[in-house]
Amino acid sequence: MSGQNCMARNDWLCWDYVTSRSQELTDATVQHIWITAVSVAIGLVVALPLALVARRGRVFAGPVLGLTTVLYTVPSLAMFSLLLPWFGLSAALVVTGLVLYSLTILVRNIMAGLASVPEDAREAARGMGYGPARLLWEVELPLALPALFAGVRIATVSTVALTTVGSIVGKGGLGNLISDALPTLFKAQVLTASVLCVLLAVLADLILLGVQRLLTPWTRIRTPRAVRTAEAG
Repeated sequence: MSGQNCMARNDWLCWDYVTSRSQELTDATVQHIWITAVSVAIGLVVALPLALVARRGRVFAGPVLGLTTVLYTVPSLAMFSLLLPWFGLSAALVVTGLVLYSLTILVRNIMAGLASVPEDAREAARGMGYGPARLLWEVELPLALPALFAGVRIATVSTVALTTVGSIVGKGGLGNLISDALPTLFKAQVLTASVLCVLLAVLADLILLGVQRLLTPWTRIRTPRAVRTAEAG
């Protein structure tokens, strides 16, 4: 059973397809990673100030959470159509749409992380002369990292999947290969691109989990109380 035969038979699994189209697969994967990374990074930069505004009270939280939730429910085709006049058929169009989709997850998790900071820690910092900005960057955000990273991990995995939708404008990374193969039902291309997409999501989640564990070593400390709670549960 040669590799060429598996392409001729249009098998789902075909190593010859992978080797003969390696450059095409590499280019699509790199574009997929680039669009995902940029979208999540910009989403995080936009979500942080929105979360800080939202936590000032219900008057601000309602509009911020409502707006980000509404954006998340907009169908991708409609989202791209609305953004098209400003960005044209470009990667910026896809990145902007993905940023908007990531906001509801990131804003809510940043708010949850900041809300979980013990009031004792804030009071201690204020007693040591910390101002609002220093309190935020040196006390609240570090302690909010577990919830913040949980949001980044969910947003990243979600964005890896949503990036394929960018194939509508030819900027979907691995989604381009899937959409190109569907009309002819080129099985090897559909399956290989889909598997790479899943592997990218799993790998990104594992990398972010590793970074989270490195930055939050205190979450792995098993105190006697935590052990008793876990055993009771």
